[in-house]
Amino acid sequence: MVPETQIIRELTAPASLGLDTRATFRQAAVGVLEEMPEGESRLVIDLSATRHVDSAGLGALMLVQRRAGERRQRVTLRSASEELRFLLMLTKLDDLFELEPKQV
Repeated sequence: MVPETQIIRELTAPASLGLDTRATFRQAAVGVLEEMPEGESRLVIDLSATRHVDSAGLGALMLVQRRAGERRQRVTLRSASEELRFLLMLTKLDDLFELEPKQV
């Protein structure tokens, strides 16, 4: 039996992920998740250009992760700042996401 190839899609987060951008970002991310098959697929959220994430942005990331979980998909955060990593750890949400370093 040949294992299925994992489908990976990327989405770039805005420079500021917060109250003004959360709805648009969440809709885009959920749209990408729903385009992929349930099961072995993964959404990589590129945060390399993101300079600020507030509580509304963190909430948007959590909602994206929840939707992915419902569909048995995974969410990876790429190039998350130290500030965001600390915030995820502080809120005990760091286990919800796979964290990936910057791409070289």
